[in-house]
Amino acid sequence: MPLLRAALLLYFFVQHPIRRHILNTNPIHPTHVRTMNPSDTNDMIQASGLCKYYGTFAAIENVSFTVPRRQVCAFLGPNGAGKSTTMKLLTGFLAPTRGTVTIAGYNMDHNRIAGSEHIGYLPENGPLYDEMTPRSALRYLGKVRGLTIEKQKDRMDFVCEKCNLADVWNKSISKLSKGFRQRVGMAQALLHDPDILILDEPTSGLDPNQLVGIRELIVDLGKEKTVLLSTHILQEVENMCSRVILIDDGRIVCDQSAAEMGDRQALESTFHQLTHFSV
Repeated sequence: MPLLRAALLLYFFVQHPIRRHILNTNPIHPTHVRTMNPSDTNDMIQASGLCKYYGTFAAIENVSFTVPRRQVCAFLGPNGAGKSTTMKLLTGFLAPTRGTVTIAGYNMDHNRIAGSEHIGYLPENGPLYDEMTPRSALRYLGKVRGLTIEKQKDRMDFVCEKCNLADVWNKSISKLSKGFRQRVGMAQALLHDPDILILDEPTSGLDPNQLVGIRELIVDLGKEKTVLLSTHILQEVENMCSRVILIDDGRIVCDQSAAEMGDRQALESTFHQLTHFSV
């Protein structure tokens, strides 16, 4: 159980106040507390000049963008373009070689844990503990996150309903289909009611009926929260997103509103053109 607890703390960027001084490698100092109050800024995600190098290989280079409150933004690109790397940098899972990330007013170089409290992160193929049930896993995560008993109950009821987990609530995760496992991952991202959702392929593995429910949920969440999601399904962009950021070969090549991009056919054409697609 100690190893499980440590893994969950690190992976899901969980913080309880009494653990702050243990987990935060940067000492809290008045000049480092926050670059701005979340209520004072409209830009909840700010990436500035982000670079990530592995030796001489540039996974991403000079990536800059902001995502404001109440926006669902699609982060598109072909496989290997740098989407997942960028998302890991935004959440603090990876440290950038150069550049800065500000989340809800927190500079992630100095206050990664404080900033991460505002993030719900669904990684690509996120790990789950097979020996748990959705109910026990989410209850445990709620306790680790420091949710009160009352709030934990309310939030577990919420994610169980919104992610349609009632039928498998007490079933071993090891026995769940890919679609249900994905919904458990979505539930953990929503559990603490974060201001910001960073979702890497949130509809992967879902059947057509499940797709409808998750799309409606994301659109509804975008009315109050900031949502950045990656996807390969252009229909999802048309149905859910008001803005499109396109990355190719580790660099931003397009950043436009969905209305400016046009319908799905126009979006597909732009995608092929800017990612140098050839048959």
